[in-house]
Amino acid sequence: MSEALADRLLGWYGERGRELPWRGTRDPYRVLVSEVMLQQTQAARVVPYYERFLARFPDERALAAASPATVLAAWSGLGYNRRALALHRAARVVVEEGWPRDAGGLRRLPGVGPYTAAAVAAFAFDAQVAAVDTNARRVIERVDRRRRTPAALGRRATALLPPGRAAAFNHAIMDLGATVCTARAPRCAACPLAATCRSRGRVRAPSRARRGAPRVRFEDTERYVRGRVLAALVEGTPPRLPGVAEARLRRALDGLERDGLIVREGAAVKLPGGAAVPLR
Repeated sequence: MSEALADRLLGWYGERGRELPWRGTRDPYRVLVSEVMLQQTQAARVVPYYERFLARFPDERALAAASPATVLAAWSGLGYNRRALALHRAARVVVEEGWPRDAGGLRRLPGVGPYTAAAVAAFAFDAQVAAVDTNARRVIERVDRRRRTPAALGRRATALLPPGRAAAFNHAIMDLGATVCTARAPRCAACPLAATCRSRGRVRAPSRARRGAPRVRFEDTERYVRGRVLAALVEGTPPRLPGVAEARLRRALDGLERDGLIVREGAAVKLPGGAAVPLR
């Protein structure tokens, strides 16, 4: 069954797989940049940032040689800015020590967890490992109609891998989950695995918030204030945010400082390695 499932999935991928700028490379640096950017961010949003980032930092040496402030400026707008600093640190480790070629070694790089390590190992080094992201998990659990622990899910995904084609299989199952076997509206009629999927026609969309329940605006979140502060510093202007209470701004500054994204110098603030800007 596993071999037939893989064949159907790979046949579908050959015809319907997404064309993404990081799909055609085996360069571990470019693969790592894409995978870090894709953490908690949709592929369509990542594409322009990925292309601009590589134009500015074409390889690990260029990234390692840059200041953290320059890296944060290039990342600005993509969100979850700690990823940029972790990627910067990882580039410096690679320049000094070379590229680890397996998932275990890759996991020792800053900001690289189990999924990212497996993805880089498979896509850059052709390792026969399963890279199980949220989309892959959804597909496997629906096909089997069974929830698993992360360890058990990893074993199941590994058992599905066709010999010598881990990279293509990982891309294919991610694409299926992202475009067909989606969380809220799976298109079972278009799924190449429908014939053997135990959840076909039985998937219920996750319940939405009750009608009338209050919805938190993005502008009212801490992430919004943090993003505005960093954007101001990238522009070299004081982070004066009209409409944002002083207490909210202080909390955002405290959090950014804890995360190593800003440095305070008395009444001024700056990006790491950047120029100081007065708070007022």
